[in-house]
Parts: sequence; C-alpha cells; structure tokens
Amino acid sequence: MTRIPESLSTRRFFKMATMTATKTAAMKSSKLLEEKTQFPDISTLRAAIPKHCFQPSAVISLAYLVRDIILIGSLAWAAVAFIPAIPDFTSRTIAWVVYGFIQGLVCTGLWILGHEAGHGSFSKHPRLNDVVGFFAHSSLLVPYFSWKFSHHRHHMYTGHMEKDMAFVPRTRADYLKKTLAVFEMFEDTPGYQLVSLVCHQLFGWLVYLTLNSSAGHGSLQKPSSSILGRSHFAPNSAVFRRSEAPYIVLSDLGICMMLFCLYKLSGVVGTSTVLLAYAQPYFWVHHWLIAITYLHHTHMEVPHYDPESWTFVKGALATVDREFGFVGRHLFHGIIEYHVVHHLFPRIPFYYAEEATEAIKPLLGDLYRRDERSFMGQLWSNFTKCKFVEADESSPGTLKWVQVR
Repeated sequence: MTRIPESLSTRRFFKMATMTATKTAAMKSSKLLEEKTQFPDISTLRAAIPKHCFQPSAVISLAYLVRDIILIGSLAWAAVAFIPAIPDFTSRTIAWVVYGFIQGLVCTGLWILGHEAGHGSFSKHPRLNDVVGFFAHSSLLVPYFSWKFSHHRHHMYTGHMEKDMAFVPRTRADYLKKTLAVFEMFEDTPGYQLVSLVCHQLFGWLVYLTLNSSAGHGSLQKPSSSILGRSHFAPNSAVFRRSEAPYIVLSDLGICMMLFCLYKLSGVVGTSTVLLAYAQPYFWVHHWLIAITYLHHTHMEVPHYDPESWTFVKGALATVDREFGFVGRHLFHGIIEYHVVHHLFPRIPFYYAEEATEAIKPLLGDLYRRDERSFMGQLWSNFTKCKFVEADESSPGTLKWVQVR
C-alpha cells in the first residue's frame, strides 16, 4: 500500500499520481502505435518491382520529347501565324488566352521531361540526360543544374522538417509569429485567400529560385546571413557546394541564351507577340509546377517528421498520389498520378511508374495515400486550411497538419 507523504495533501498527492499514470499510459500507447506502424525497408520495396521498371529507354523517352517539341512548335507557329490576323479584338483576345492555356499544359510536359533527365530516368546515359535537361529547362528559363542539385536534396530529405528543400510547413509558433496582426482580420476572408493563392501560383516558383523560400532552415550547404545569398542563380549561393559552382554558371548561361533568342525573335514578330506567345505559357507552367509540388506534399493525412524520427522511407511515403485525368496522364506524363513511387525510386522512368506503383501497393497498405478528389478543388481547400503543423501526441516525432477553418 502506497504511503502518502506528510508534506503533501491527500488531494494533491492523488492529482499528481493521476497525472503520472495518464502520462505513462500515453507514452505506452504512443510506443505501441509506433511499433504497430511498420515501414518496409527500401530493399524489400525494390525487390517487389519488376526489374525492367528500372531500365529507362532512350528511344521511348526521346519519342516523348519529340512529340512534345512538335506540339509546342505547332501551337506556337499557328498562334503567331493566325491569331494576329483575327480582326475582332474580343475574338483575338480569346484566341490568345486559349492558346496560352493549352501551350502552358504542353510546356509543363516538356518541363517534366527535363525533370526526368535531372533524375537520370530519361536514359541510361548521363551525358544525354544532362543535354536534354539543360536545353529543355533553359528553354523555359529554368536553371537546370541549379534545380537538379537542390531537387536531389529535396528527394533525399522529403518530409524532414529541417533539411527538406521544398514546401517545409510552418509550425504553429512560426505561423503565429509571421502572421501580422493587421492581416488577422482579413486572412480567413475568401477575397484575401484568393489573392494570396493567385500570387502563390504565379510567383511562387520565381521566389523559390531567387530566395530559396519554403526550404528547411537546415537545408543550406553553408551558413548565409543574406537572403540573396540563397539564390539558385548565384554560383556562391549557400544552397550549393563549392564544387557545384561551375554548373550554376552554366545554368545561368542557358537562361541568358534563351533570353537572347527571345530578344531576337521580338525583332521579327514584335515584342507584344513574343509576350503573348511565350510569357503566357511561361506563367501557366509556373502555376502547374507549384500546384503539382504543393499538392504532392500538402494533405491532411501526409505527415512530416522531426530530425530524430525521420527516415528516408518515411519521408518518401510522406506524399500523395492524385488524379488529373487526360492532362495528368498524357500531357504531364503521370507525374501527378504516380508520385509516391517516384519519391521512393526517382530513377524509374515515368512510363513504368504505374506498373511500379501497383507492385508496391500491397506492401505499403495504408501507408500508400491516393486522393482522387478534384485536383484544383483540393488546391483551394488545402491552401486555405493547411496553414501549419504541430506535434502528433499519438506518434512521437511526427507532425500533422492542423486544419484551419
């Protein structure tokens, strides 16, 4: 029988005993839950996937590349040749808007092929991969090698609250600290949310490249006290290692080459035509890139992990497959529909991703996440509700999204 210390009142003693028992029970429950959730090791998952899925075909990949280039060239030629000749201003404006939207979809497909090249899943030949990736991304004003290096680190540390390079969520404390009081009354209004989302979609990619925004504070390769010192365009940027600097310069040269080509083209067809034919699809590509990446890593069921609890497999599974119909499967090369397996094995080419996904789903069980609700609807829903994460008491080391209504 427990003897109550004389220095404590009976009420206080039982209160402390109850709190201790509750805490102990919670810790045991958390431990049991952690033990119950078994994450398969990467070797087991790899063994379940047919071997040919790891063998990219240069012929197949180049066929997709040629297809996309032909589509882009044909759309651009038709737009420049016929749209300016439409006499009615309203009809001409509608034609340019429709062109910009469709061309943006196809150009996003080209960006994704450059993404494949950056991962080495375009072909078995590293030099061919880099040549394809360099020209595909430079044509879209993307610094190929700069993105390649930082994106690889995103894959290495996906879901890591400190080292991930893309869309690291804010904690509750960060959210409250960075939310200015003057905006608190407007933040939950639809108008404010809409303007924020539009800015997020149009300029998020440029802000990320310039300021390394949304990356974890532990993702830098060296200390940096300057905001511009974290730019993807600077050879001495803290985002990169010293040995990577020459490739950053080459990436910048690729962008300069493309800007020069656009300048010369404006002298032939006019600046306004170049802006309509190129800038429109350019910003649509920005939108799709941000939407795709954001929705892969932002979902109420997708966790993040603190440094002590994170593992590669946990992080790779901290993403979600979605559905985007014909556009997703054929123009975006399945990057939306089969992204989980891509994080586990980024060298699997996109045309084998569905087969590889089906092979590992039985091993993953509930660890595999797929959401087939409206892609654009979920963009609005997640953007307005998923503001920060906080520790999940039922799973130590795990942080879950807190739904803001």
